[in-house]
Amino acid sequence: MYFDGEREVVGIIAAMKAEIDDLKSRITDPGTVEISGITYVYGRLGKYDVVAAQCGIGKVFAAVCAQTMILTFKPGRIINIGVGGSLTPELDIGDIAIAESCVQHDMDTSAVGDPVGLISGINIINIPGDKEIADELLKTAEGLGIKAKRGVIASGDCFVSSSAKKKYIADTFNAIVCEMEGAAIGHVCYINNMRYCVVRAVSDNGDEDSGKDYVASLNKASAAALKLIYGYLN
Repeated sequence: MYFDGEREVVGIIAAMKAEIDDLKSRITDPGTVEISGITYVYGRLGKYDVVAAQCGIGKVFAAVCAQTMILTFKPGRIINIGVGGSLTPELDIGDIAIAESCVQHDMDTSAVGDPVGLISGINIINIPGDKEIADELLKTAEGLGIKAKRGVIASGDCFVSSSAKKKYIADTFNAIVCEMEGAAIGHVCYINNMRYCVVRAVSDNGDEDSGKDYVASLNKASAAALKLIYGYLN
């Protein structure tokens, strides 16, 4: 209905306008459809057919967007792009994290004997990302001269802004970046057997200065993530 089937469809999801509006503007012969308040822009970008959406902030919006995208546009892969807070001194503002897996750091049924972070129903903590996509993204980053690191990306419905919370997430899940959508998209992709990866450009360091750093660095970090995705799609 939306594509002719000649090329693989790549789904791109981001939470905020700054993270995806430029990408939407580059899609050729675009069409749009709105479902559940989310606008999906589809067309051609690089060597792929692409559908892109701004899902909104948080895990519920992200999950709704991913499930709708899968059922409506039938992509071959989904990539979640955006910004996040660094949990490691190895990543500074503007650097890139590429998910080898995602976790939900605010998932906790440990009171009934489960490990912290276990997702009931699928009974895993780390939702594995697609290794081939991650490898391609890392290779693209290297070719563009972008500093990138692969590791665990941790999602939760909170903006991390304390050294104690940052340390807890890093120590508990061996995570390198925290954010608010990736693991929800990963969860949806996992139950749909959909290939996925999460990309986060660092906008802050998840500490007491993260609020002001985020405001100052949002556009710079978003541009870094988009530069990587443009290289990847081409």
